[in-house]
Amino acid sequence: MSIDKIWLASASPRRRQILGWTGIHFNPLSMNIDESEGEGEKPKDYVNRLAIEKARKAMDEISSDGLIVAADTTVVLEDKIMGKPMNRAEADRMLTFLRNRKHEVITALVILKVSDNSLISECCISPIQMRDYTDQEIQTYVNTGDPLDKAGAYAIQHSQFNPVINFQGCFASVMGMPLCHLERNLRKFDGYQRREMQIICQKFLDYTCPIHQRVMDGENIG
Repeated sequence: MSIDKIWLASASPRRRQILGWTGIHFNPLSMNIDESEGEGEKPKDYVNRLAIEKARKAMDEISSDGLIVAADTTVVLEDKIMGKPMNRAEADRMLTFLRNRKHEVITALVILKVSDNSLISECCISPIQMRDYTDQEIQTYVNTGDPLDKAGAYAIQHSQFNPVINFQGCFASVMGMPLCHLERNLRKFDGYQRREMQIICQKFLDYTCPIHQRVMDGENIG
């Protein structure tokens, strides 16, 4: 299949920014879906389902062939799914719960081929160690408003709050778009122009990624 168009089924400004770094021409679509958890649903199944729902909803809104890229990210601690906080008080509670503890960030990535409704789906799981920030630091960060549209109420890239220590995973995945996973799967389609995604990613994030070669070699990180 020749790739004529790529759509990004996401309202996230971070995902749009990250995909924009790559030079891939894409058409953004804002997908709003019900993000309620299913009864007994496991975190990995949950994010994967939401990413698939975004992609399938996007397919209903377009009229030409191509690929739809969708993703969903959640924070998980003790099997508890931590989505976006509803307000500042909930953001404060989430950050207090996460403080000085290890958790996981799971990002599901989906690529849907419009012509035959086939899809590729996988998850990237990143272990996270939060630092022992103070109550005052939580309050200062929450007052910026930044946590309110973030799963788990934090952004790994926030330079002032700087919530994460000793990170050794996919930085872009924690932000919402695992670029090497995306590249590995886009290469499965005829007509895709290969990119050195690990170079692009590390350049824009100023981060030396320890796992990019493993991902590109086909290892399932998560």
